[in-house]
Amino acid sequence: MALSAQFAAGQIDLHSHMIPASYLEAVKAHGMEMDEGFPIPSWSAEAHLKFMDEAGIRTSVLTMPAPQPYFGDGSESAAVCRKFNEEAAALKALHPGRFLFCAALPLPDVGKAIEEAEYALEVLGADGVKLASNCYGQYLGDEELEPLMAYLNEKKAVIITHPHKPSAANDKLIASVPLASYEYLAETTRAILNMVAHDVLVRYPDLKVVVPHCGSFLPNALPRFKGLLPVMIAQGYMRPVDVDANLSRLYFDLAGAATDDVIETLLTITEPSHILYGSDYPYVAAHALIGAKKSLEARLTTHGLDPQDVFSKNAGRLFGAGK
Repeated sequence: MALSAQFAAGQIDLHSHMIPASYLEAVKAHGMEMDEGFPIPSWSAEAHLKFMDEAGIRTSVLTMPAPQPYFGDGSESAAVCRKFNEEAAALKALHPGRFLFCAALPLPDVGKAIEEAEYALEVLGADGVKLASNCYGQYLGDEELEPLMAYLNEKKAVIITHPHKPSAANDKLIASVPLASYEYLAETTRAILNMVAHDVLVRYPDLKVVVPHCGSFLPNALPRFKGLLPVMIAQGYMRPVDVDANLSRLYFDLAGAATDDVIETLLTITEPSHILYGSDYPYVAAHALIGAKKSLEARLTTHGLDPQDVFSKNAGRLFGAGK
């Protein structure tokens, strides 16, 4: 069944995580299980399917969580990502129509990341790739990622982005104020703005990039960015970029606090066809996600959004293009 037809038959969750034992063991072996400032939740395919059934979700897109499994050895990171991708592909095959996956890549090693992307997309049947906002200081939009972006553009790839701990985080601060409450939003925003500043989405127009958490701080930051851009260009600090053309290539999931105000603000930078549902399972309790989803379904029409588009059709268009 074509992906677009599959999604028309049921709801899809664009933002969920798979946390297999192999990933956890690698992270714990290096003492990084609390690297993001909060514990990695338990996960199983059975519990995930139970949540999906209770929530009315037909298909979930699986991605690797944070932290990025890079411990100073590119070969070890590549092995962890390969194991994760093979397990995700096996799970997808075991439960037809229930799971898709966006492959983990062993960045910051760009060469190994391209090798893994090729294997995942062309051999394992990955449905896209997941890219962290930064990998130990290497941000989306940085020049060293150009070969990877060129390859993913050639493949017309879906890229699901996700915030990770910034390379200069204040450990004392995040011990009392969790990263996920504010820094993740700032981290996503700085990564996407870095892509815009380097015209990545215009230069590679076949990339389809999903921004998490209701657009993060982008609706607030973009007017300031646009206002500062002419000044910076005039002083020779930045080059001209088409901000709106870059924005037109972005998609946005509604994981997180999709309140009425947040949705209205998000609609100032994108259009309804680029908004998709996301849960963030298992980082939020299943019962809370089910309640929030029911509330969201009831409120979408008040913002001029068609629930069927947000929960299924937009995802079908996103993944169906180029397939």
